[in-house]
Amino acid sequence: MLDTRRNIALACSLSALAGYIDGIGFLHLGGLFVSFMSGNSTRMGVSLAEANWLNAANALVLIVLFVAGAAAGSLIVLGRGAYRQTWLLVAEAALLAAAALFHHVGYSASAIAAIVLAMGLENAVFQIEGGAGLGLTYVTGALVKVGQLVATALTGGGRWAWVPNLLLWAALVAGSTCGALAYHWLNLAAVWFAAALALALGVAMAGAGRA
Repeated sequence: MLDTRRNIALACSLSALAGYIDGIGFLHLGGLFVSFMSGNSTRMGVSLAEANWLNAANALVLIVLFVAGAAAGSLIVLGRGAYRQTWLLVAEAALLAAAALFHHVGYSASAIAAIVLAMGLENAVFQIEGGAGLGLTYVTGALVKVGQLVATALTGGGRWAWVPNLLLWAALVAGSTCGALAYHWLNLAAVWFAAALALALGVAMAGAGRA
């Protein structure tokens, strides 16, 4: 999937978007994540061990919402309609805009729920029939690929095949840095910028004739 410049650019843009949102969510939730469910799963396990039932329940709710978003995204891209990826990004933009509006009227919990659904949704952008697609809101798999492809390069394989996965990681780090800075400036209202980016990417994909 990271086989063309267009796909690499789109994937890195979406990874940066996810990092931006996760930086905001991490600060707002005091250590929980809105897109990194491995981290939330670990926090849930630790909270259960410490009998901190409220923290464990909060982590579980985030995980369930993320899975629901991923399922909704898959239903969109595996459907038969035209411009499925575009509609998925428009749906993500709508959820992020709704989150910003919820925050504006004082419903922060609803804002977080909309954000987590949007992050789950995003992971279906590169999904193909019968496959899991490309994870965009977490980069553990990308870093594993970097290591594997570096080893391949050292043993005579493609010299630069590892670079796209490293760029995916770097995009998420850059996005999370910007998200943290934006949160200190605007709180959850910073999500408006992410909504605008998701919408712009959806429009760009429609213009490029993507399915």
